[in-house]
Amino acid sequence: MAVAELPVVLGLGAAVLLAAVLAVRLSTRVGLPSLLIYLGFGVLLGEAGFGIQFSDASLTQSLGLAALVLILTEGGLTTRWSSVRPALWQGITLSTVAVGLSIAITGAALHWLLGLDWRMALLWGAVLASTDSAAVFSVLRSAGIPRRLAGALELESGINDAPVYIVVVVLAESTRVDWTLPLLVGYELLAGLAIGAVLGLAGGWALRRAALPATGLYPLATVAVCVVAYASGQFAHASGLLATYVAALVLGNARLPHRSDTLSFAEGMGWLAQIGLFVLLGLFASPERLLDAVVPGLVAGAVVLVVARPLSVLLSQLPFRVPWREQVFLAWAGLRGAVPIVLAMIPLATGLPGAERLVDAVFVLVIVLTLVQGTALVPVAKVLGLTGGAEPKEIEVDAAPLDELDAALLQVRVQPGSRLHGVYLNELRLPPGASLSLIVRDGTSFTPQRDSRLQEGDQLLVVATESALQHAEQRLRAVDRAGPLARWRGETGR
Repeated sequence: MAVAELPVVLGLGAAVLLAAVLAVRLSTRVGLPSLLIYLGFGVLLGEAGFGIQFSDASLTQSLGLAALVLILTEGGLTTRWSSVRPALWQGITLSTVAVGLSIAITGAALHWLLGLDWRMALLWGAVLASTDSAAVFSVLRSAGIPRRLAGALELESGINDAPVYIVVVVLAESTRVDWTLPLLVGYELLAGLAIGAVLGLAGGWALRRAALPATGLYPLATVAVCVVAYASGQFAHASGLLATYVAALVLGNARLPHRSDTLSFAEGMGWLAQIGLFVLLGLFASPERLLDAVVPGLVAGAVVLVVARPLSVLLSQLPFRVPWREQVFLAWAGLRGAVPIVLAMIPLATGLPGAERLVDAVFVLVIVLTLVQGTALVPVAKVLGLTGGAEPKEIEVDAAPLDELDAALLQVRVQPGSRLHGVYLNELRLPPGASLSLIVRDGTSFTPQRDSRLQEGDQLLVVATESALQHAEQRLRAVDRAGPLARWRGETGR
C-alpha cells in the first residue's frame, strides 16, 4: 500500500467503524441482529458494491482467528465464575459430548441428503457444530434467563471452539483419520486448559504486584497475557483457543487492579474484533456464488436446527435431568455467527476440493439461522417461562493500588436487587485494616457514620491495607448476596 493511499484506507475504515457503532443502536430498535448489518457493510464494499476485490482465504482465516482470540478474551474476562460454576459440567458436556454428537448426526444426514463423501460430510458437521461466542455473550447477558442456564450456554460457546477447530484441521488435511483422533483432541484440550490456567494465575499475581506508571497499561497487559496464552498453546501443539479463554476467565475473576477499566477496554476490543471480522467476511463473500448455495445451505441449516442440535442436547444432558423447557431452550440457543465461516476457511485455504461450496453454504446458513434463531431467542424464552429467573447483578468492585502506602482503594457500586440495600454501616463488619470512607449517592458525596444505611445505586469507596484487601472484597460480595447475616447463612464470599 502506497503512502498516498493511507488517508483513504484510514478514512474508509473509520467511516465503516462509525457506521457499525451506530448500527448497534439501530439493530436493538428494529430487532435485527447487528452481525447481519456488519456483513452487509462488507458485501457493500466488496465486488457487488464498491468493487473492492478480496479473495484471499488464507489471510481471511488468519485475521478471523486473530479476531476470535480477542472475542474469547473479552468473553472470558467478563464472565463471572459465580455465574457459570453451577453449570460447569453442563457447559463442559455441551462443548464436548454434544459437539461430537452434532458432528456425527449432521455428517450422516448430509452424506445422505447432499451426496457428500464421508470426510466432507463430517467436515460440514464439524464446521457447523460450533456456536458463536460473540452472539451468545451479547444476547444471553441481556435476555433475563436463569443464571445456571445462561452459564451453561456461555461456557459452551467459550469452550466448544477449541475441539471443533482441532477436528476441522484434522479433517481438512489429507491425512488418515483413525482411533487416535479422540486421544489427540483430549491431549490438546487438557494441555490448553493447563496452559491457560497457569498463565492466568501467573498474570494475575504479576499484575497485582506491578506498579505500572499509567492506569491504561493494566488493560493492555491483561489482554497481552491472554494472547500469550494462545501463542503458548499453539507452540505446545495444544489448544490455543481454550488456553485463551481459560486464561481470560481466571484473570477476569482475579483481584485485578483497575478492574472496571480493564473490563471496559476488553468490551470495546471485543466489539472492534466482531465488527472487523464480520465486515471482512462480508467483503470476502461473493453474492453471485451465494445464490447457488441457497439450497445446500438451507438443507444443512434445517438438519442442524431441527435434528442435530436438539438430539445432541438431549443425549448430552441426560445425566443432569434437565427439565424439558430448559432442554428446548438449550437446543434453540445454539447461535451460529462468524465462527463457522472462519472454520470453513481452513479447508478452503488448504485447497480441499469442495471447500468453496462449503464456505458459500455456511454463509447462507449463518444468515438464515441468525434471522430465525437470533430474533426469536428472547420470545422463545418467554414462551417457555424462563425469563423470570434472572438473578440480580453482583456488585461491581474495582481495586486501585496505592503502591507507596501498601494499600488499595476499592470502588464498589451497589446494583439493583443487591442485599446490601438497607444494610447499616456497622453491619458490614469489614475486617481490621479496611473502612468505608465515602459514599456517593445521587451525585452527592458524604462521609458515612455508623448509623448510615446503604442504598441501591450507591457508589462506595473502601480503603484497605494490602493484607485486608481480599478479605474486605469477599465480605462485601457475601453481604451483597446474602445480607448482613451472610456468615450465618453459610455465605463467606468468593
